[in-house]
Amino acid sequence: MSNPFEDDDAQYRVLVNNEGQYSLWPAEIEVPAGWEARFGPDARQACLAYVEGNWADMRPLSLARETESAGS
Repeated sequence: MSNPFEDDDAQYRVLVNNEGQYSLWPAEIEVPAGWEARFGPDARQACLAYVEGNWADMRPLSLARETESAGS
């Protein structure tokens, strides 16, 4: 059985959680609690391109906010 998270021929969704973190998720697997679909379903490469184009700051939102408030 192949790994559904690494199948170049499968359809995926891009998920985002409340911390602004992104995840590539197989389209045939139910979206887990705490995550929402932001893009797809589409080809793996299209989803990866979406993540690369939209997830500029890898820090969780809570850490980014804390860092910004500490600097002001």
